[in-house]
Amino acid sequence: MTIEQEDRENLILYRLEQAEETIIDVKLLIDNHRFRSAVNRIYYGMFYSLLALGLAYEFETSKHTQLIGWFNKTFVHGGLIDPKYGKIINKA
Repeated sequence: MTIEQEDRENLILYRLEQAEETIIDVKLLIDNHRFRSAVNRIYYGMFYSLLALGLAYEFETSKHTQLIGWFNKTFVHGGLIDPKYGKIINKA
C-alpha cells in the first residue's frame, strides 16, 4: 500500500509535530526530575523525526530497528550525515 502524496505530506507534518511536542514534554519532565521518563521521550522524539524522514524518502515502516537500520544505511553509511548521529540513535 502506498500513501498518496498529500497524505504523505500531512503525515510528515504530523510526525514532526509529535517530535516537537515530545521536546516540550522532555523539558517538563527534566524540570520535575523525571529523568527516566525524559530519556524515553527523548528516544521517541528521535523516532518520530526519523519516521518523518523515512516518509519523505518513501521508506515506510513502524518497526524501530528497520527504521534505524535504513537511516544508518542511507544517511550514515551513505556519507550524508555525521556518524555521531547514527551512534546517538543506536545507543538510545
